[in-house]
Amino acid sequence: MYAVFKRELFSFLSSMVAYITIGVFLLVSGLLLWFFPDTSILDYGYAELDGFFSLVPYLFMFLIPAITMRSFAEERREGTYELLITKPIRIWQIIGAKYLASLVLVLFALIPTLIYYYSISKLGFPEGNIDSGAVIGSYTGLFLLGATFTSIGIFSSSLTKNQVIAFVICAALCAFSFLGFDYLSKISLLQGIESSITNLGINEHYISLSRGVLDTRDLLYFITFSVLFLCFTKLIIGGKR
Repeated sequence: MYAVFKRELFSFLSSMVAYITIGVFLLVSGLLLWFFPDTSILDYGYAELDGFFSLVPYLFMFLIPAITMRSFAEERREGTYELLITKPIRIWQIIGAKYLASLVLVLFALIPTLIYYYSISKLGFPEGNIDSGAVIGSYTGLFLLGATFTSIGIFSSSLTKNQVIAFVICAALCAFSFLGFDYLSKISLLQGIESSITNLGINEHYISLSRGVLDTRDLLYFITFSVLFLCFTKLIIGGKR
């Protein structure tokens, strides 16, 4: 499993796709947080990162599909897929290695954004006037959201050998799982169970974590969601094997 993980990670890092994708993510998030008038923290005037944590999930809908689209799709396109699945390694180990490699890249994209926390802490009046608990909870939520989207991306990549199709499928599934249930709850026919439908969506649990409270129900939700899509991936890979 470590050999597959290392191969997957270094194949990402040896291509320009990973650097361009992460670079665009950091550039766009930086521009939205500091320069664009409608979302700038400097115009907002409060020492908090709520705007950043509200914007990043939408950026993740493009960042993570770009990272994960090649996981299985490229293997099948280049003809190395058959070689990989006939190696003396379990399917779960292959899926886990690719999942963890993609998740490490997501973590690489998040680590540089910690400078935003440091900058706002220094700019606060008095210095250090920022709710660190809420920031920790929000970063925990972001990481779990990234882990969930990554599992969706691995599943999407297992469906096709075309990376563009894998990207589109992943982006659509991420958008629906994050926002779709909120829109479904507003349908008049579903009135009375709207709270239950909303709780099925990722957004509700992400907002809960962003308040700085690490509720075990939210943590269990993200873990279950990720494991579910990894199980779907195993069904796809196992069937094709």
